[in-house]
Amino acid sequence: MRAIDIIMKKRGTNVRDGNGKKVLAGSTTLTKEEIKFLVDSYVKGEIPDYQMSSFLMAVYFNGMTFEETGALTDSMLHSGDVIELHGEKGIPSLDKEIFVDKHSTGGVGDKISLPLAPIVAACGVKDPMMSGRALGHTGGTLDKLESIEGYNVNLTEEEFKAGIVENGFAMMGQTPKIVPADKKMYALRDVTATVESVPLITGSILSKKVAEGADALVFDVKYGTGAFMKTKIDAEELATFLVKTAKAMGKKAAALITDMNTPLGRTVGNFLEIEETVECLQGKGPADVMELTYQLGAQMILLAGKAKTKEEALEMEKKAVESGKALEIFLANVKTQGGNPEKLMSQIGKRRSQFRTEIRAKQDGFITLDAFKTGLAGVYLGVGRNKSDDKVCADAGIIMHKKTGDSVKKGDLILEVFGKDGECLEPAVKKLEEEAISYSDKEPEKSELIFKVIE
Repeated sequence: MRAIDIIMKKRGTNVRDGNGKKVLAGSTTLTKEEIKFLVDSYVKGEIPDYQMSSFLMAVYFNGMTFEETGALTDSMLHSGDVIELHGEKGIPSLDKEIFVDKHSTGGVGDKISLPLAPIVAACGVKDPMMSGRALGHTGGTLDKLESIEGYNVNLTEEEFKAGIVENGFAMMGQTPKIVPADKKMYALRDVTATVESVPLITGSILSKKVAEGADALVFDVKYGTGAFMKTKIDAEELATFLVKTAKAMGKKAAALITDMNTPLGRTVGNFLEIEETVECLQGKGPADVMELTYQLGAQMILLAGKAKTKEEALEMEKKAVESGKALEIFLANVKTQGGNPEKLMSQIGKRRSQFRTEIRAKQDGFITLDAFKTGLAGVYLGVGRNKSDDKVCADAGIIMHKKTGDSVKKGDLILEVFGKDGECLEPAVKKLEEEAISYSDKEPEKSELIFKVIE
């Protein structure tokens, strides 16, 4: 095989239409062998960046079938280590379990994974959770967990498996040996304007999630200003691709298409979102966070075979929270992964950055809080990153006393803002006051938190 032949096959050729105009046509479906050759050779350094870039652009313009995307995902998956949870190299005591995980396409205030994992674990689901870090305006689960003093996300495979046995779930980051193809290909996509390709996004997400050993996956695909997909149509396309490609790879899957036009919950930040997680596990969390957590959890419970109906699954989750079992499991996980549960609980409501300011309503009316602009303000504060090697501040963040749709009087407290230092507060406040917050005489229309479920 030659890379150039595969590129040409996916690219197609220029032909003239009925009006004599040149158009690109003739792109044909690649075989599993061709895709595997391309990915393997690229990871080994036998295919240069410029040829892989050309292939990625061909995919961007011509797309891929579900079968091609499945082959791409499988090739990326096996470019490095794969955690095995079944069989001789798996977890013998859990060999008959269906391991289920959840993945979000990212957002602002999106701490759903944190209460979700212990809740479904309390319902008998085994969740191998491999998460990511904050980048740009979106938050990162690993950064939130590391705001708990001593919490270790750099687990070995043995520690990861032991945590699942002990607590029903474990949280870890991607190691350099897991899906190296994605790391190399994403770096190229980032600089060649090929990020916004549904098959390439699907391959990137699925290869990493399958590498953690999951048998079934639930996707939270977000749309709106604070999401990667801005419209419901684009989000539905990605959600469908994720579910159908997962099925093509022999995995069970479901997806929820959810709103990310305004931040989730009442907090944006790292430790602040840990606090909100504890509130959720005590049954006192914000309504939107509780609803989304329960709905995603219900899908996980159904895929794991722990309930027969959605109603039964929802009832199981609520009992897990009301009984205190979910919080107990969360704190057990904190201890297992190096944190101090007692110290964590003693810091709830007290641990704040000393660099603080307030934003109050400039006029009467109803407010709208834009997710994307709020997330960008969080980057100024130290919640997120502009570059992957930027440091984050555990105690920076925003507490939202008012949210989209709330009525305010001039002078009402809208936001408490906490920064990594004093200098960052001014640009963050400017971003929030001038761009993130808007006022209206009429109450804005409420959009449904969950637009659609794809099962």
